[in-house]
This record gives sequence, structure tokens and C-alpha cells, in this order.
Amino acid sequence: MDSERPAPSELATVRRYEAAGFRSWPAASVHYDGTWLIRLTAGSPAKRLNSINPLDPSDVGSLRDRIARAARRFEAYGRPLTFRMSPLSGAVLSRYLDEEGWSRFDESLIMRMPLAGAAIDRALDQIPLKDVARFINAAIRTEDLDPTLRPGLSEIIGSIEPRTGLFVLEQGGKPVTTAICVQDGDLAGLFKIATAAAERGKGHGRRTILSALKWARSHGAREAWMQVEADNAAALGLYHSLGFREAYRYHYRRPPEE
Repeated sequence: MDSERPAPSELATVRRYEAAGFRSWPAASVHYDGTWLIRLTAGSPAKRLNSINPLDPSDVGSLRDRIARAARRFEAYGRPLTFRMSPLSGAVLSRYLDEEGWSRFDESLIMRMPLAGAAIDRALDQIPLKDVARFINAAIRTEDLDPTLRPGLSEIIGSIEPRTGLFVLEQGGKPVTTAICVQDGDLAGLFKIATAAAERGKGHGRRTILSALKWARSHGAREAWMQVEADNAAALGLYHSLGFREAYRYHYRRPPEE
């Protein structure tokens, strides 16, 4: 997609999911430089919460000065200067970063699927948790996360404005799978999907995802979407089997080390 400008209809689709993503997983600090959305979050090191997100392929004026201004913001937060490059970034900016020696890494897919299907019809009804602290405890245990991330994760979840379902599947009193489903109008976004290492391949993730999407559909969602790293073969296999299909891709870029 970097080699030529996508069609307007494709850009409209990308903008729809990008906007849903920003609402569903909010950064603590948001700034605009033209149509560049600069997201920074002191409480979380996640790249999508600490990145420049270009939103218009034609907004490519004064690149050197604008990147320098953004770099000062990132330095103040103690975060590495990072671009998140979706099809909205465009070929001109991509070529500029190539010429300047910026690295490209961590490609991810945005995937989507309609929520009208027999699999969701048959899914077990599951009531989302109301207790954010309990969900975070489960997520830390399931994903084997650093406990110091707890405050930042709590801040992020507490800042989500659309209707949010927190799902935890337990076996023997222990959490084995977690998922967050954000129902934003007719879209249902999935986040923090994880299954404990010892419990993978047993269908727990499939069961939790379908229950979460059934919940979102009951509140008016008609299409599900999610993001997954391009090299996560196991997750891609699961999502394809559920009916998810690729909508577009994005990746990250950072300047060369001095």
C-alpha cells in the first residue's frame, strides 16, 4: 500500500477503524500537528499508545520540522520517537522515512467479520465483569505481565468511553482466558485477548471471543474487528477460523540510533 495512494473508499474504511481504535484504547495525552495524531501515555509503554498516527496521505509539509517537534514531546515522556504507519500515512512520508534510515518493524493486521452467524448464535451467554481490578489481576496472571503495569492498565480501561465488556474465563478458580470487547455503535472491537500458556489449544479463547461478541451484538454491534501481529500464526489461525478477514495492515517506524 506504500507504493501508491489507496482508493478513497479504502481510506474511508481505514479511517473508520482507526477512529474506533483511538476511542477504544485511549491514550492519556493527545496532540495534533496538522492531521498527525500524536498519542502519548506515561502509564503504559505500548507502542499504539505512544506513537504518531498520520491520518491524511497528503499532509506531508515541513516533515523535518514537524518530526523534530514531535521528538521533543516523546523525549519529555521518556518514550522512543515512533510512527505508526497505516494506509493513511501515504507513500510520500514512507519514502521520506526510508531516505532518513528509519527502521520498520512489528507489522500488524486489522481484521474484521460480520456478527451475523451461527457460531455466535450458539455461543454461551456470559455476563461481563464489573470489577476492573479483578479483570486486571486476571490479565496480569494470564499474560504473565509485569505487575508494575497495573496502574497504567487501570487508567486505560477506566478511560474507555464506549460500552465496554470485561471477560474472564476461569477453570478451577484460576483465570485462563481474558478479553475486552468495546461496543462502539455498530462496531465491536476486541482487545487484550490472551490465554494462559498452559491452557492454549483447548478452545478457551474461541469460547470467550464468541461470548464477548454475542454480548456486543445484543447491544447493537453488527461487525467485529481486532488487531493482531502479522507473525502470530496461532492467533491468525484462530481468527481466520472464526471468520475474521484482513481489512488492512499497519507497522511501526523509528529513527536510526545515533
